Amino acid sequence: MSAAPALAQPGGPNPRPAPRQKSTPRPDGVVDVIIIGAGAAGIAAARRLIAAGRRVAIVEAAPEIGGRCITDTKIFGVPYDRGAHWIHMPDINPVAKLATQTGLDIYPAPPGQRVRVGRRFARESEMEDFLSMQVRASTAIADAARKGDVPCSQALPKDLGEWRSTIEFFLGPFGCGKDLSEISALDFSRSSERDVDAFCRQGFGTLLAKLAAGLPVQLNAPVTAIEWGRRTAVEVATARGRLTAPAAIVTASTNVLAARKIKFDPELPKRQVDALSKLTLGSYDHVTLELPGNPLGLRTDELILEKSNGRRTASIFANASGSTLCMIDVGGSFGRDLAAKGEKEMVAFALDWLTNLFGADMKTVVQRWHATRWNEEPWVLGAFSAAAPSGQSARRVLMEPLNRMYFAGEAVHETLWGTVGGAWESGERAADAVLRLFGGGRR
Repeated sequence: MSAAPALAQPGGPNPRPAPRQKSTPRPDGVVDVIIIGAGAAGIAAARRLIAAGRRVAIVEAAPEIGGRCITDTKIFGVPYDRGAHWIHMPDINPVAKLATQTGLDIYPAPPGQRVRVGRRFARESEMEDFLSMQVRASTAIADAARKGDVPCSQALPKDLGEWRSTIEFFLGPFGCGKDLSEISALDFSRSSERDVDAFCRQGFGTLLAKLAAGLPVQLNAPVTAIEWGRRTAVEVATARGRLTAPAAIVTASTNVLAARKIKFDPELPKRQVDALSKLTLGSYDHVTLELPGNPLGLRTDELILEKSNGRRTASIFANASGSTLCMIDVGGSFGRDLAAKGEKEMVAFALDWLTNLFGADMKTVVQRWHATRWNEEPWVLGAFSAAAPSGQSARRVLMEPLNRMYFAGEAVHETLWGTVGGAWESGERAADAVLRLFGGGRR
């Protein structure tokens, strides 16, 4: 869901073609690995394991696959990514590499962004100032991280002047889903660059669903308990029954795990509990408006920021993939507070905010609208993970297996947290760890 940080390719093999057949259990119903969650990490892990000849069962709490990467075509009649939309660093992104097998249209995102200053666009000199201040802020955070894991806000230069609020929004709520005061400078500085992007014309969620074709996914099957203390097996209780296997991969979000929506027996060790508390999900939502006729006069897939003077601000992603959809994205503490008030308040903010920036009364132009509220999604409870100050090391803690149970997901990646590519790589890494547990051979 992030719009923000070149991918650090793991040492493993290149992405593999989609499995041609389903992973079918033996006649006795036994599988080798249970995967909790059918988002990017779960899909990647399943594909890797099936390619190695292992039988898997994937259980998903939601009625659809994708996790936080879902494309909806019913709300507006065109592809609409309710969650993740940006395909970062497509030349080396494992998901983008696999897209060539799907027949979907992946195309490059236009570079850069524009900034709205009141009811006009920033002049060239103003953009130079903004970009210069942005580089200074990022450099200062990286410098501070070398000395200690402090809040990003503490590392900002004092002389950002009239651009401070805009930079705080761009680096914090927009890029990380949290205010800079809640983000580890070390985590921020270690995140990989995300300055080249692409989009899928049919939707990022559509792409992920294509890559999951043929996988044995049980939908509407929330996991209620995981018994992981046995020496030879893991038992998983779901709303649709119980499963037992020699290993399990857990890809549920850190907020779901921290909220104890899944009971662990025995309880998770304090080391893992503390790690979850430092890797909570931020808040990031789309308020999407259907604006026929392009009344804002913006380009296709154009990103617009506001020169703001406080936290009550947002970004604009205009005419998504050539459609009439305009996404007003809100995040951080302001976005969280706004989303808590409900869709009506979110849409009202977006319309008023656009009217103030462009002059025209958006209420008379908008046809349909929709607002995501990821903090309220019961099996997600947020957007994506940004480590709290002093919490960057928690990511590596979650990479450690607990007996025969492994964790995966965007939070379990040190440089690509907050991205679908990071979740995918973490799923493949967890699958590789399971294969090593099994001796690496095909069944």
